[in-house]
Amino acid sequence: MSGRDTILAAIRARKLKQAPLPGPYKAPAVAGDLAQTFAKKLAAQQTDVRVLDSMADVPDAIADILRGRNMAATIHIPPDSELAALALPNVEVRREPPGQFDAAVTFASFAIAETGTLAYAAGNGNPASWHFRPLLEIAIVRPGAIVAELEDVLAQLNAKGGLPSTLNLVSGPSRTGDIEQTMELGAHGPKSLAVLVLKS
Repeated sequence: MSGRDTILAAIRARKLKQAPLPGPYKAPAVAGDLAQTFAKKLAAQQTDVRVLDSMADVPDAIADILRGRNMAATIHIPPDSELAALALPNVEVRREPPGQFDAAVTFASFAIAETGTLAYAAGNGNPASWHFRPLLEIAIVRPGAIVAELEDVLAQLNAKGGLPSTLNLVSGPSRTGDIEQTMELGAHGPKSLAVLVLKS
């Protein structure tokens, strides 16, 4: 018997034990208030998070955010967005896509408390490209949009007719550490992110 035959015979003679099947996946429970958990997780990811009482506080918050970054009092809002009806007396509103030095304001479709992540479902009034163009993105999170985990987002989207053409998940401003392991912001999207979490 050759050495090859000896090795193959030894392999065939081995009795492998069946590995146990893994148990069902169980996500860790998100304890406490979902809005507070979401705000805390996202604030830890270089994001300006502000909790507001209602939509009436949004115009002043937007103006303050722009002022704090020494940016022009101009924002870009998608043409078919629900934000079209928002009165912004101190800010100029433009409907064309933002450029690389502009600020854009959108509604976040969902906010995931477990990871501090915004989920944008593409659709009318919420184009997918809008989240990659501006220097600053300001996202508004409505109370009903905050869920515990990603699986809740998928379940709600499926209940409404299925997944959209694009679902962007955003956890803080765009960043990369590919070059010399140095963190750089604004790699493939907004360099700054501000999130306004509404209580009601």
